[in-house]
Amino acid sequence: MLEKVIIANRGEIALRILRACRETGIKTVAVHSTADDNLKHVLLADETVCIGPPASADSYLNMPAIISAAEVTDSVAIHPGYGFLSENADFAERVESSGFIFIGPPAHCIRLMGDKVSAIKAMQDAGVPTVPGSDGPLGDDAEENMRIAHAIGYPIIIKASAGGGGRGMRVVHSEASLASAITVTAAEARAAFGNDTLYMEKFLEYPRHIEVQVLADNHGNVIHLGERDCSMQRRHQKVIEEAPAPGITVEQREAIGAVCVQACKDMGYRSAGTFEFLYQDDEFYFIEMNTRLQVEHPVTEMITGVDIVKEQLRIAAGEELGFTQDEIRIQGHAIECRINAEDPKTFMPSPGLIQLWHAPGGPGIRVESHIYSGYRVPPYYDSMIGKVIAHGNDRPTAIARMRSALSEMVIEGIKTNIPLHQEIFQHAAFQAGGTDIHYLEKRLGI
Repeated sequence: MLEKVIIANRGEIALRILRACRETGIKTVAVHSTADDNLKHVLLADETVCIGPPASADSYLNMPAIISAAEVTDSVAIHPGYGFLSENADFAERVESSGFIFIGPPAHCIRLMGDKVSAIKAMQDAGVPTVPGSDGPLGDDAEENMRIAHAIGYPIIIKASAGGGGRGMRVVHSEASLASAITVTAAEARAAFGNDTLYMEKFLEYPRHIEVQVLADNHGNVIHLGERDCSMQRRHQKVIEEAPAPGITVEQREAIGAVCVQACKDMGYRSAGTFEFLYQDDEFYFIEMNTRLQVEHPVTEMITGVDIVKEQLRIAAGEELGFTQDEIRIQGHAIECRINAEDPKTFMPSPGLIQLWHAPGGPGIRVESHIYSGYRVPPYYDSMIGKVIAHGNDRPTAIARMRSALSEMVIEGIKTNIPLHQEIFQHAAFQAGGTDIHYLEKRLGI
């Protein structure tokens, strides 16, 4: 196993990684900003290194500082968690070239999947179903772009090749607005990502967001761990995730899982990854691959019994996967609620002092959070302060347990989105399962 690992992240995911390292006998080094010296994982780590001021650009995105921390602590590997530098191919390369192990996929895979145009081409070559589209970047020929849009059929969506998180995209319903939409989206992409390359896809009007979790080692072994439904979203940000996805059959799971496994083998993938799909009319359409650990990985862990973070550590150490595909069994149902420090009505961030924190419990309840009574939520980072996961023998049981858990949770001193979750669980549409990605925003009137 790896002797000592740098945890290059913060919050609940940093604590999650620390726990996995502890269970496997790996020493930990917590790198942190000056605003995070009181984080739970910083207090528990074997060693700590302050890498800069609160601003992410000067700390958690500071590649030289993180690599220097690995050097001075004699660490052997760096785990990037999710967000920050986790999908930065340049960082993965610099980690490896500096003599350390990057706990994630090879840089060429991150780079390939980070560009949406090249990712779609790679998936098409691997036999993964994709959304009908331009099959490449758009040029400057307005007539050719109109021809492509007409062939696809309106409505279409213009997307930035380097985009993500809901940015750099625009829906077009008619030919009259196509040219201006391309011009505006290109300008936005240039400003946001430094890359104005665009592509075009068919706009699916009522899709669900279904994703497939994969694990791959350095020995050619690849498995999938089933699918998750992440359709409950607000402004392209996931709010509730569950596994398995309601309405997806065993045959569909095995079929889409198999093509994802083959795609990993084709590109030489390593570590954990997630293939994200839009699902409509019983068809899967690839949209992107997240080349990292996902926020919602616990729901997959709960229904499969596989510790995904531990598997990442094993893979990084050069070991083979601890499971074969035939050994993976889907057991019951799991649901995750993201708990954010924000106003449940306006969604404005709500940093501040947590005066009282009481975590829920009971059968099938798992809480992933770094907060504690007396902890001050800083204003500099993402507002997510934890996750609650409920598991049961079936979906109704998981829902009942989650509703109970939400009623037990106490967070005083700041506002949270717990009331929003409680409201969603009362919706008949959510209880029935299978809502599309636009459901929540329509319900909220956004």
